[in-house]
Amino acid sequence: MTVRAALILAVVFAVLLTPIAASAEQSAKMPRIGYVAGGPLPFREGFRRGLRELGYVESQNVLVEYRWTGGRAERAQELLAELVGLNVDVIVAVGPPPAYAAKRATTTIPVVMVGVVEPAAAGLVASLARPGGNVTGLAFDVSPEIVRKLLELLKEAAPQASRAVVLWNPANPGDGPYLTELQAAAGARRVALAIVEVRAPDGLDRAFTAILEHRPDALVVLSDPMLNVHRKPIVAFAAKNRIPTAYRLRDAVDDGGLMSYAVNLTELNRRAASYVDRILKGAKPGDLPVEQPTKFELVINLKTAKALGLTIPQSLLLRADQVIE
Repeated sequence: MTVRAALILAVVFAVLLTPIAASAEQSAKMPRIGYVAGGPLPFREGFRRGLRELGYVESQNVLVEYRWTGGRAERAQELLAELVGLNVDVIVAVGPPPAYAAKRATTTIPVVMVGVVEPAAAGLVASLARPGGNVTGLAFDVSPEIVRKLLELLKEAAPQASRAVVLWNPANPGDGPYLTELQAAAGARRVALAIVEVRAPDGLDRAFTAILEHRPDALVVLSDPMLNVHRKPIVAFAAKNRIPTAYRLRDAVDDGGLMSYAVNLTELNRRAASYVDRILKGAKPGDLPVEQPTKFELVINLKTAKALGLTIPQSLLLRADQVIE
């Protein structure tokens, strides 16, 4: 082969290989997000919608590593360790267990928490205005006092209720402050309040038995990821035993629960994408203030109310953000 032919051949190979090299370089630079939540829906769709609104398309200009705890708090640490091992660029941690696990797992990878009560008091951030460190994001409630409103609304829907039970998961420290507020609200409303604990899905049947022992005429279910992932058995239990029930997440109401009063967690996941976007563009998480919710939605399932024999006051229906019929 002549020198001239060899040079021509080299140029041809260089031209052919350039797109491959460019593609490999682009893939290497594609940001990777780690996302941990109790379960995939509807929170993942909220986050995906937020990404799309900001111009991110999965597998084209961003990669997302999704992980699910299945509502088991002990799984969070394992999943976070896995994502840290993958050296993701930013972690989105939905709910208290993933957020606490992320805080323990890394001090360098930026973490966007979603749906944590009082994150400053919990030690996740130094303050809401100046988080410091590597964690920022969106709080679930401004204050645990918001849960007082939930019991008051339930009492309006079921005015004859005089004995209530609160179902909660003590493995989720984020829900602890709610108990004090619920007890105070129950005392003010002259409602006897009992507390039933459940730590894992296999404890639900025992919890149901314990609830019935209190002979309640109202039930409050707190916002634990495990309880939300396994909400359908809880909704079915409440329906079977004709117990008016209020939930801290609206997913249960979509599945047949009576009512909920809370921030829209799917919307928080959509908003989380904006934090990810700013971090990927160079912002430090410690400089991004924690966003506090300003709107809480009241959702009422009128079909369920009728099945329970309840007549929801018109004044309450007019205040609802959504009525499911």
